[in-house]
Amino acid sequence: MRARPLLMAPTAALLAAGGLMAVTPAANGAPAGRAPSAAPSASFSSFPSPSSVISVSTATQLKSALSAAKPGDTIQLADGTYSGNFKTTVHGSASARITLTGSPKAALTAGGGYGLHLNGASYWTVKGITVTGGQKGIMMDGADGVVIDSVTVHGLDMEGVHFRKSSRDGLIKNSKIYDTGKDGQGMGEGVYVGSAGGLSDKSDNVEIRSNTIGPDVRGENIDIKEGTTGAKISGNTFDGSGLSNANYDDSWVDVKGNGVLVENNTGTRTSNDGYQTHTQQSGWGCGTVFRGNKSDLNGAKGSSRLAINITNYDASGCKATVYASNTVSGGKGLTNIKVTSGG
Repeated sequence: MRARPLLMAPTAALLAAGGLMAVTPAANGAPAGRAPSAAPSASFSSFPSPSSVISVSTATQLKSALSAAKPGDTIQLADGTYSGNFKTTVHGSASARITLTGSPKAALTAGGGYGLHLNGASYWTVKGITVTGGQKGIMMDGADGVVIDSVTVHGLDMEGVHFRKSSRDGLIKNSKIYDTGKDGQGMGEGVYVGSAGGLSDKSDNVEIRSNTIGPDVRGENIDIKEGTTGAKISGNTFDGSGLSNANYDDSWVDVKGNGVLVENNTGTRTSNDGYQTHTQQSGWGCGTVFRGNKSDLNGAKGSSRLAINITNYDASGCKATVYASNTVSGGKGLTNIKVTSGG
């Protein structure tokens, strides 16, 4: 990353570039709008990059802020509707994340396309806001270390949140996703990790934690694609009412990646199974571990009706582990493979 200059442009230039209002007061001689993150150093090369809290209240201001953000900045959204498609290619760093935050009453509302697109924009935190309308909700393309926290995503033609094009080490937590896949094509997954049809998308180590997904998620609540490794799905609540059964969407979670951990989730109202594993590409869909999940299959009408349906088990090459700590009510049983004690 190119080093940022020590001296900053005047605040007036920042305001002219998009109507942004930097609300952090000047402190210790710092330029207005950017407070120093540490005491000045004697060395210009080691001076820390200052950061801003940038308050925005219109769609135009938001687009400008997404383009102008620097590592460490926070974009604070006022309550209101932000109409349009919002995109950034700016990236933060592991030690200086960029944050986009607001209350659930701060709603990004798209008429088509993506609501929020982090395109190569690594190390962002998106917190608290609502994303609705359009084709897809929050898209990560080649964006590492993105944290999505306490957002609401709903009212979309296709998927809600998608980690794609090798977006690694992402986290979505404490969020609500519902009413996706409205166009009826069966592409309404709640959280989608990776890409179908090949192995080039290495969106590895994505964690999906403590979210509420459903109702009216017309694809799987979570779909983990081939080519991805190390996803962790924990502590979520799934509601499968609304599953379309198009494109075999008949379970809360479909695992086609490797080395996935599925634990301590609760699911209700599926059309067939709770959890499924599949091999779409040779050597993939293997090594999934299930423990502590509670499945309610009452009302399911599919053919297998298992809490955990391992469709591709191979003891020598494609194992899965289902611990006895998983429980099920209704349906035809817990799983179709040997249950491992403990867990």
